[in-house]
This record gives sequence, structure tokens and C-alpha cells, in this order.
Amino acid sequence: MSPDPVSWLVVEQGWEVVDREGEQVGKVEEVVGDSGRDIFNGLTLATGLFARGQYVPAEQVAEITEGRVRLALGKDEVERLPEYTEPPPSEQIQP
Repeated sequence: MSPDPVSWLVVEQGWEVVDREGEQVGKVEEVVGDSGRDIFNGLTLATGLFARGQYVPAEQVAEITEGRVRLALGKDEVERLPEYTEPPPSEQIQP
């Protein structure tokens, strides 16, 4: 029996991240989204001690279960993910 899916709101730093085959590819570094409006944008993936976090968009997250995030990507696709860059603090649309 597989564990029940959980909300992105409970994902914590350090949770295991696996590729679509279930092979570990890293750990959750940071969850990116707006918890007040329940908008999940994605997460950053820590792949090594000194590596910059890689950004995984929400649409590439296949399943979230307690302590584990499974991606819809294969290991080679995960390796090609871009580094995460901090978004601007506020995006204002100019009239």
C-alpha cells in the first residue's frame, strides 16, 4: 500500500526528492509559493553540499507524500534543471 498524498503546504526542507523511477535525486531546499492563496509554484532541489538549488516548477511535481516528493522527470531531466534565482520582492505592473 502506498502512502497517502499530502498538501504542498506541509512539505519541509530536507524531504527526500525522487525522480519518476523513485531514485533519490536530492532534498527539498525551499518550497516556492503563496501559502495565503494556496498557490504552489514549485520547489528548489538541493543536490549537493555546495551546489546551488535547482528549480523544479510545480507542474513537474508528480506526487507529494509524507517526507517525499516524486517528480515527473527522469534523472537526466533533473540534471538539466535550471538554477533557482530569487524572484523580485514584488512585481508591480506599470500603468
